[in-house]
Amino acid sequence: MKIYGDIQSGNCYKVKLLCSLLDIEHEWVQVDILAGETQAPDFLAKNPNGKIPLLELSDGRCLSESNAILNYLAFGSALLPRDSFELAKVQQWQFFEQYSHEPYIAVARFIAKYLGLPEARRAEYEAKQSGGHKALAVMERQLSTSPYLTGDSLSTADISLYGYTHVAHEGGFDLNEYPSVLAWIDRVQKHQKYIGMV
Repeated sequence: MKIYGDIQSGNCYKVKLLCSLLDIEHEWVQVDILAGETQAPDFLAKNPNGKIPLLELSDGRCLSESNAILNYLAFGSALLPRDSFELAKVQQWQFFEQYSHEPYIAVARFIAKYLGLPEARRAEYEAKQSGGHKALAVMERQLSTSPYLTGDSLSTADISLYGYTHVAHEGGFDLNEYPSVLAWIDRVQKHQKYIGMV
């Protein structure tokens, strides 16, 4: 299988991290979003939405959206619950990540890290701070009661949220305000076969 992505993107990195944790063999295809490579005709033929990450299976089938890719690759493993309610709890956190977390923390990080915080986008960057802190506070409350987001063991919910949370400081978010989140980050990083965002 091939995975198209940018390792510095949290959405792409979390797929790379899952592959490492589960020993999933794949070919990583680096994509430069700033150079417009996701808008090239051959890429759009694989993903009309023109975004990464993108999973291309050996039979040519393609799957986009990072959390869908995570759950597909983790199917049958300990990282994805078989119980319907526990699976729904994982998905609940993944929807939270895409709607209440990523639009603030990831966008603030993109403006600062990828674009160099241009003056023209400073107001947008600052506007993202409140929503990002709200999301981190929700995580803090949960992680003060359980070691992982859905209970006592690592799941794809944690991998989904970990992608951008562990680099939230690059978007201006001080994680020292969230000790339970910091302890969770440390727990994730201590897992065997963990790889960093390199």
